[in-house]
Amino acid sequence: MAWYQVKGNDADTVFSSRIRFARNLTGYRFDKGLSEQDAGAIIERIGTALGEDYVKTDMQLLSPTKTEALVEQHVISRDFAAKKGPHALYRNDNKSLSVMALEEDHIRLQCILPGLALQDAYRFACECDDRLDAALDIAYDEQLGYLTHCPTNLGTGMRASVMLFLPALRAAGMIASLSHQLSKLGLTMRGLYGEGSEPSGCLYQVSNQVTLGCSEEEILRKLEEAVRSIIENERRLRGSLSAEAADRRADRIHRAEGTLRHATMISSQEFFSLYTDLKLGIALGEITSITDEALNTLLISILPATLSEHTGDAPKNAAARDKQRAAFIKKALGVSEQ
Repeated sequence: MAWYQVKGNDADTVFSSRIRFARNLTGYRFDKGLSEQDAGAIIERIGTALGEDYVKTDMQLLSPTKTEALVEQHVISRDFAAKKGPHALYRNDNKSLSVMALEEDHIRLQCILPGLALQDAYRFACECDDRLDAALDIAYDEQLGYLTHCPTNLGTGMRASVMLFLPALRAAGMIASLSHQLSKLGLTMRGLYGEGSEPSGCLYQVSNQVTLGCSEEEILRKLEEAVRSIIENERRLRGSLSAEAADRRADRIHRAEGTLRHATMISSQEFFSLYTDLKLGIALGEITSITDEALNTLLISILPATLSEHTGDAPKNAAARDKQRAAFIKKALGVSEQ
């Protein structure tokens, strides 16, 4: 079962938690000048170190649709999807772990879990990291820490992030101020798919900027403290509406549910707007016919490549895909066709 199909802690405000480690092997170039022979050797060494409970995917053999679906599902980065030459993905779905072999670094290891679960994600990621460290000669310097392709990842090589659902803070016009405050703490706020992406569905990714000069535990503590403060403010704003404003919000929420159940065409952009209202409605108890995990599953499943994977059909144009998406949503929600 995918991480987004399970309800996590603080699901009303937290979509997911992720830990990512960047690692490199000694004896090989870190940059794009890596030879195909060395690239192949690194991929095989990583696979041997991980063992049989990790399934390997040769990314050069994967179709563009399947590759894009992995990006949509947050399994791989867009840079990894666009990479040419040898590169491979190793997955352990039982613990929501994935290892990108030869992304920017030789190893990009990540664990992503539903809800606020930084400590569990960190524990699972560390188990995998320890396995790799025991079998491989990982590039490390006593002063600089883990050596990485990009200097911004030096030190722990760790990026910790939490995906937050913040419709009330956005409606109050407080996102820009929040982002500025987080930057003073060495944290950054981005969109649904990280750097350069848009905050679709009122989903915002908060992560650490600094990896050098601080411990992994310090990074986690600072991030979790900031996240809990954001959660508190978001919940407070949700409950501070006037009676009239609350009525208008409830009307918007139920209209969104009606659209989701009865529309014959839905674009992915429209779905994100509906998602915002419906997820808020679930959190407030206005919507009881759709579970939070079902809605989150739809959020990923209706994206173009993942939708084609589920239906086994790649529509010829955007209009056909919008019809396919609406039909898929109805089926997922148990709405009978008239």
